[in-house]
Amino acid sequence: MKVAVWDTYVKREDGKLMHFDIIVPQETDNPETIYGFGKEYLQGKYLQDLEITSKECQFCHIETIKPDWETAIMEKGYYIYEMENCT
Repeated sequence: MKVAVWDTYVKREDGKLMHFDIIVPQETDNPETIYGFGKEYLQGKYLQDLEITSKECQFCHIETIKPDWETAIMEKGYYIYEMENCT
Protein backbone atom coordinates (compact mmCIF):
# COMPACT_ATOMS: atom_id res chain seq x y z
CA MET A 1 0.00 0.00 0.00
CA LYS A 2 1.21 3.49 -0.81
CA VAL A 3 0.60 6.35 1.61
CA ALA A 4 0.66 10.12 1.31
CA VAL A 5 2.72 12.07 3.83
CA TRP A 6 1.48 15.54 4.81
CA ASP A 7 4.15 17.60 6.56
CA THR A 8 2.65 19.62 9.41
CA TYR A 9 4.02 22.44 11.59
CA VAL A 10 1.83 23.96 14.30
CA LYS A 11 2.89 26.67 16.72
CA ARG A 12 1.88 25.76 20.27
CA GLU A 13 0.60 28.29 22.79
CA ASP A 14 3.97 28.16 24.59
CA GLY A 15 5.69 29.27 21.35
CA LYS A 16 7.25 25.90 20.50
CA LEU A 17 6.78 24.58 16.98
CA MET A 18 5.23 21.12 16.78
CA HIS A 19 6.33 19.07 13.76
CA PHE A 20 4.47 15.92 12.79
CA ASP A 21 3.40 14.07 9.67
CA ILE A 22 -0.16 13.06 8.91
CA ILE A 23 0.06 9.81 6.98
CA VAL A 24 -2.98 8.64 4.99
CA PRO A 25 -3.75 6.19 2.18
CA GLN A 26 -2.61 7.61 -1.15
CA GLU A 27 -6.24 7.88 -2.29
CA THR A 28 -7.09 10.25 0.58
CA ASP A 29 -6.34 13.54 -1.13
CA ASN A 30 -8.94 15.99 0.17
CA PRO A 31 -7.02 18.62 2.17
CA GLU A 32 -9.98 19.32 4.46
CA THR A 33 -10.08 15.63 5.43
CA ILE A 34 -6.35 15.70 6.19
CA TYR A 35 -6.71 18.87 8.29
CA GLY A 36 -9.57 17.19 10.17
CA PHE A 37 -7.27 14.28 11.06
CA GLY A 38 -4.69 16.77 12.32
CA LYS A 39 -7.32 18.59 14.37
CA GLU A 40 -8.44 15.28 15.90
CA TYR A 41 -4.83 14.53 16.83
CA LEU A 42 -4.43 17.96 18.44
CA GLN A 43 -7.65 17.50 20.43
CA GLY A 44 -6.12 14.34 21.88
CA LYS A 45 -3.21 16.51 23.03
CA TYR A 46 -5.61 19.10 24.53
CA LEU A 47 -4.53 21.60 21.88
CA GLN A 48 -7.88 21.93 20.13
CA ASP A 49 -7.55 25.71 19.75
CA LEU A 50 -4.66 25.40 17.29
CA GLU A 51 -5.32 25.87 13.56
CA ILE A 52 -4.47 23.45 10.79
CA THR A 53 -4.78 24.91 7.31
CA SER A 54 -2.72 24.85 4.11
CA LYS A 55 -0.33 27.21 5.89
CA GLU A 56 0.50 24.58 8.54
CA CYS A 57 -0.02 21.34 6.60
CA GLN A 58 1.08 20.50 3.07
CA PHE A 59 1.42 17.37 0.96
CA CYS A 60 5.04 16.22 1.00
CA HIS A 61 5.45 12.87 -0.78
CA ILE A 62 4.20 9.32 -1.44
CA GLU A 63 5.91 6.31 0.13
CA THR A 64 5.33 2.66 0.94
CA ILE A 65 3.44 2.04 4.18
CA LYS A 66 5.48 0.91 7.18
CA PRO A 67 4.12 -2.00 9.25
CA ASP A 68 3.70 0.04 12.45
CA TRP A 69 1.51 2.60 10.61
CA GLU A 70 -0.86 0.09 9.07
CA THR A 71 -3.03 -0.71 12.12
CA ALA A 72 -3.79 2.94 12.85
CA ILE A 73 -4.51 3.69 9.19
CA MET A 74 -6.88 0.71 8.95
CA GLU A 75 -8.69 1.73 12.19
CA LYS A 76 -8.76 5.55 11.99
CA GLY A 77 -7.85 6.34 8.40
CA TYR A 78 -4.57 8.01 9.34
CA TYR A 79 -1.36 7.73 11.35
CA ILE A 80 0.52 10.56 13.07
CA TYR A 81 4.29 10.41 12.98
CA GLU A 82 5.54 12.72 15.75
CA MET A 83 8.87 14.45 15.16
CA GLU A 84 9.36 17.59 17.28
CA ASN A 85 7.70 19.12 20.36
CA CYS A 86 4.69 16.78 20.27
CA THR A 87 4.74 15.83 23.96
